[in-house]
Amino acid sequence: MQEILKEHINKINNLLKEEKIKNKEEVINQHLKQIEFYQHERLVHLIVTVFVGTMCVLFLLTSLFLENILILLLFLLTFILFVPYIFHYYALENGVQKMYDQYWQLQSK
Repeated sequence: MQEILKEHINKINNLLKEEKIKNKEEVINQHLKQIEFYQHERLVHLIVTVFVGTMCVLFLLTSLFLENILILLLFLLTFILFVPYIFHYYALENGVQKMYDQYWQLQSK
């Protein structure tokens, strides 16, 4: 997913370097469709990240109060899952923000 996002951002950056863009309206419409797609993807990953993070905190607190090693193991498993989700969401968020900037640059060109 991140590679496709990077490819699209690079493609638009190359178009922005050109003095005049052929089929400007078509490029803008296609770019808006990509933005919509990644906004949806970002929302889904935000929901999942918040859920996994909440479960991680709940397992940690429960393991501390009950002093149960099995619940601490659940915390460790969810924490291991949580960390990559944070990095993935961060990449999606920054990618979509770059796409917003590109959209405004396309509009002003």
